[in-house]
Amino acid sequence: MLGLVLLAAILGLGVVMRASARTIWAMLGLIWLALVIAHLPVRALAPLGQSLGGSLAGWLGLGVVAALVLAYRAMLRAIRARAHDPAPAPAKPGQFSGAELDRYARHIMLREIGGPGQKKLKSAKVLVIGAGGLGSPVLLYLAAAGVGRIGVVDDDVVSNSNLQRQVLHRDRDIGVAKVFSAQRALAALNPHIEILPYQRRLSATDAPDLIAEYDLVIDGSDNFETRYLVNAACVAAGKPLISGAIAQWEGQVSLYDPAHDAPCYACLFPQAPAPGLAPSCAEAGVVGALPGVVGAMMAAEAIKEITGAGQSARGRLMIYDALWGESRQISVRRNRDCVVCGALDSSPAPS
Repeated sequence: MLGLVLLAAILGLGVVMRASARTIWAMLGLIWLALVIAHLPVRALAPLGQSLGGSLAGWLGLGVVAALVLAYRAMLRAIRARAHDPAPAPAKPGQFSGAELDRYARHIMLREIGGPGQKKLKSAKVLVIGAGGLGSPVLLYLAAAGVGRIGVVDDDVVSNSNLQRQVLHRDRDIGVAKVFSAQRALAALNPHIEILPYQRRLSATDAPDLIAEYDLVIDGSDNFETRYLVNAACVAAGKPLISGAIAQWEGQVSLYDPAHDAPCYACLFPQAPAPGLAPSCAEAGVVGALPGVVGAMMAAEAIKEITGAGQSARGRLMIYDALWGESRQISVRRNRDCVVCGALDSSPAPS
């Protein structure tokens, strides 16, 4: 009786003090263990066991009963949890899981995108050239939008001076290849997509084969050599190209697609400017938020291009001036004498 009274006292004290159930059961377990030890058939413990009354078999039986009760309660909790929160069924290939439907709900609500448009995003393959200032917002928004496969091309590593504007990377990524830093960040943002890193500088040898594997190419590189190389490969493969550029306070975006009678990049810029006329960001500086604005514009054009929403950026060069808060656009046309795309059939290709 003394042992039972002790257990009841511990239980009552725990309730009065509003202790958690786990704490109360832990205290009861310790008291029970002490009582079992006191009743062990050991000569030194015999007086203590006799004073407490009861028997070893009785206390062991009580422990077994308590363990069965706890196990039964745990089983009931598990059954209730499973009933209220059933495990999501795995999505079939090409279909959305419940988590994806919830994630992309705001897209699906847009009549210009809807379910069919989101499905196009899921099956789309987009290659992004550059994981720096422009590539960072482009990659983040394409991943968040649910583009099924995103390729990332960059041969550089993250440096401290990048972090003023390249929001895809973190301080801990300094010294890490940008494509792998990007892969880690995008996988953390959206685990439902595939990110393929290509740590290399594109060359005339590998660019055509790589670009041919994708539906759309987005160029956020920071040098004219890469821009002309990517443009030529996209023209040869018949792939649409969204290209952007930034300098100091101003940026520009357009969609180049001579296969659909829009100009290519070389139509507008047949040759690179003379040295010093178009300094790089490292030479002339750039306001940190500018690549975010221009990169977001590029991502929006990519989403429109994939889903067929709105008006395409083909034939339009969009310019944003952050210093004066102005936006303007210029109508552009194909140059039939362009050395890159001039030989293509000038009639629009079927959509």
